[in-house]
Amino acid sequence: MSIFKTPMVRLFLSSCVLLLASCAYVYGDTNIVKFSGQLSGMNEIPSTPSMGNGTVEAMFNKETNELTWTVTYSGLTGPAMSAHFHGPASAEANAGVVVGLKGPLDSPIKGSAMLTAEQSKDLLAGKWYVNIHTKAHPGGEVRAQVMPKPQQQAPQQPMRSYY
Repeated sequence: MSIFKTPMVRLFLSSCVLLLASCAYVYGDTNIVKFSGQLSGMNEIPSTPSMGNGTVEAMFNKETNELTWTVTYSGLTGPAMSAHFHGPASAEANAGVVVGLKGPLDSPIKGSAMLTAEQSKDLLAGKWYVNIHTKAHPGGEVRAQVMPKPQQQAPQQPMRSYY
């Protein structure tokens, strides 16, 4: 009789697999970097009086260089005419378009793009922003600097004292 056929061993092995899977879920894939930003007229350079607001949620896969995003917004002065990722730029500066958001621009805007090595470097450094352009604000009505979210770290084991 094989040792793997006993119910206790199978239960133990199943528990180990579930524990490892839950650790990967909690601490995430180290190749995936999550980003977020808050859309606001105050974030535009120069700022706009827009009451529009929203969020940018994005994920970047460092292994494949794929960026995926969801941009959710409301309260704009009119329909979105265009929307883009811009960079490289700090939160106090403007920059050119690096990735256009294609398809319907109704909220939420979802999409993905493959990035170059240079684009990936700027994105990971927090040098990209998203803005949404309207007829009333063709230079951009609302803007969000897209910043990496802090990675959740595995808990540190306390040091044992043997004194």
